[in-house]
Amino acid sequence: MREDLAQILEEKGNQVHTIAASSPVLDGVRRMIDANVGALLVTDDGKPTGIVTERDYLRRVVIQGRSEPDMTVGEVMSSPLIVATPETTIDECMALMTDRRIRHVPVAVGSDVVGMVSIGDLVKFRSKLQRFELNYLNDYITAR
Repeated sequence: MREDLAQILEEKGNQVHTIAASSPVLDGVRRMIDANVGALLVTDDGKPTGIVTERDYLRRVVIQGRSEPDMTVGEVMSSPLIVATPETTIDECMALMTDRRIRHVPVAVGSDVVGMVSIGDLVKFRSKLQRFELNYLNDYITAR
């Protein structure tokens, strides 16, 4: 069984939630809540320029005691983007996330973002693989 990000995207889908860098930061928070996601791809003139996460909001707005009504997503986003490709293995992506201390990674082909994966997606996929292997081994052992 293949163990790369393309496999995860095939199962979960390729939807990427986006927001313009010029949008109010509270619109970004509302969009994350409405979509039940922890991150949005930030665009400027339709081109990806960063990512905004729940953690970005907490660190750059709430903890710093800033007033969010006039703050834009572009002011709190993380940039430059750290991306992976569909061919990136699950282990490589987990290592990237651990090393960079991030929880969401856009998946890109060239300059086109084709999906987004979270650490939860990776753990869920890995768990599914382990269940499959355990069932296979159990069937093999009990068939004798």
